Amino acid sequence: MLPHLSSDASHWAFGQDIEVLPRIFEDGITLAVMQRRLDPTLTLAVRAQLSGTRPLDWHWRGAPGQAMQQDLLRRLPAPEAGAALAEDVGHIAEAMAYLFSTDTIGIRLRTLEGAMCPRFHVDNLAVRLVTTYAGPASEWLPEHAVNRAGLGAPHPDKPDIVADPAAIQRLGVGDLALLKGCGWIGNEEHGLVHRSPQPAEGERRLLLALDPG
Repeated sequence: MLPHLSSDASHWAFGQDIEVLPRIFEDGITLAVMQRRLDPTLTLAVRAQLSGTRPLDWHWRGAPGQAMQQDLLRRLPAPEAGAALAEDVGHIAEAMAYLFSTDTIGIRLRTLEGAMCPRFHVDNLAVRLVTTYAGPASEWLPEHAVNRAGLGAPHPDKPDIVADPAAIQRLGVGDLALLKGCGWIGNEEHGLVHRSPQPAEGERRLLLALDPG
């Protein structure tokens, strides 16, 4: 979903090609998104994993590659139909490792029936890549819509984080989004404010998150 134009637009980078992702290294860019639609084979693989009741919460920390994909396949609820999903996760992990010049990637693929982080917040790490394979995708706030004094642990004296509810943005299913956090040197006060949306009753999300290093 394309964000509404505002004075904050210089802090975002959206495109349909992978070349948009390195823009996260630019000063001032806090969100870089490669917009994509899942192809039919991948969509079928995702649906197969969500067709039953078995939850998925898979973790990997190490080098991307064949061993990683094989480990994921073993853990999928429907491994016989999961090849396209494992391959896609592998390609994303390899791209992440290349972009950040690291041999180690932390990966988590999980199903969610509720909001994992329902409150708007900022990550304390440098950067994270997220993509939603099914269900509502992550939401984020342009800077003009954020009251940063409200961030952190809830307290009655804190103001609302959202200064303009109409400005809440949502990524699209399949989008590859790099979110710059407050752990990025030079970005300590400007980490992207985001949250996990609440799925509808009976709906499940399939969320992938990757951290370099």
